[in-house]
Amino acid sequence: MRPTVHDIAAEAGVSLATVDRVLNARPGVRQKTVAKVAAAVQRLGYVRDVQAANLAKKRIYPLVFVIPEGPNSFMRSLEAEIRSAMQRSSVERTSFQLAKVPPLDADAIVRVLDAIDPANVTGVALVATDTADVSAAVNRLADKGVHVTTLVSDLPGSRRTHFCGIDNLAAGRTAAGLIGRFCSGRTGKVLVVAGSMALSDHMDRASGFAAVLNSDFPGLEIVGPVETNDEADRVCQAVRTSLEADPDIIAIYNLGAGNRGLLEAMPLPNDRKLAVVVHEVTETSRRGLAEGLFDAVINQDCGHEVRSAIRVLKARSDGLMPISAQDRIRIDIFLKDNLP
Repeated sequence: MRPTVHDIAAEAGVSLATVDRVLNARPGVRQKTVAKVAAAVQRLGYVRDVQAANLAKKRIYPLVFVIPEGPNSFMRSLEAEIRSAMQRSSVERTSFQLAKVPPLDADAIVRVLDAIDPANVTGVALVATDTADVSAAVNRLADKGVHVTTLVSDLPGSRRTHFCGIDNLAAGRTAAGLIGRFCSGRTGKVLVVAGSMALSDHMDRASGFAAVLNSDFPGLEIVGPVETNDEADRVCQAVRTSLEADPDIIAIYNLGAGNRGLLEAMPLPNDRKLAVVVHEVTETSRRGLAEGLFDAVINQDCGHEVRSAIRVLKARSDGLMPISAQDRIRIDIFLKDNLP
C-alpha cells in the first residue's frame, strides 16, 4: 500500500503536525527535524498527492481563456464550451475570465497577455496567432510562472506548456488522401482555401496536404492556398473567381473557416462535379453534406479541447504532468452517412 503521512510520522518519530509543517515548507521546525522527516520520506518512497492536498485546502484555480471574436462558427462553438465549463466551475474548483480579441489581431492578444496579473491567474488557454510578438508575450508569462496552453492553433516558437488541439499536419495529410480518393484517378487541379498562413494550424494543414497530394496523387495539382481571413464573403469571392478562371479545378479543400461562403459559391453546371473537403462540423457543413455539395468534414472536438486545457493547466500548476492519452485530441472524419 502507498505510504501515508502517518507512516512518515512513525518512521521519523515526530508528530503528524510536524510532518505537515515540513511537507508544506512552513517555518517553526528545526533543521535536524526537517532532515529526519526528509529521510523518512525517501526511505518509504512517499509521493505526495498534490491534488488531494489542494482539494482539502479548497484551492481555486483562476484561468483565463483568450479566443477570437466574430462570426466564425467553430470559435463560437468553442466559446459555448468555455461558458459551459464556467457553469461547472464550483465543482471543478476553477474560476474563469473570457477575453475575446479581433480575429488574427496579434497586437490585441499581446495586450491581453501583458495585462494578466500572475498573482491572480493560475493559467491561460490561448487561441494563438503565430507571430514573434505573441510568442514573446507568452514567454513573459512563463517567466512569471504562469502556464499557457495553446488551444486549436499552436505557437511552436514559444515556451507554452501544452497544445490542446489535433495534429494539424496529420489533418492536412488526411484531407489529401480523401481528395485523392474522391477524385478517383481523374487529373486536374485542387483549389486550397486558407484563412491565414499566420495561423500554425493552417500552415500545418497546408503543408501536410501538399506532401501527400504531391507524392501519392501526381495527377492532381494544387492551386493556392488562397487566404481569406476566414471571412465567408471573401471565401465566396475567391472560390467563384478561381472556378471561373480555371476550368481544370476539380476539387476544393477549405482548410479554414468561412464555409458559408463556399456553399454560396458552389451552384455549378451539372457537368462540373467537385470533390470538396472542409473542416469542423457546424450548421453550414452539415447542410453541405446533406445537399451533396461537401464530401467530407474533418472535425475536432472543441469540448474535449476545453476540458483538456483545464486539466492540463490545473495539473501543471500543481507541478504534475498531464496524462497524454487523456488529452490527445482525435481527428474525426464525417461523411453524410455517419454525421452525428
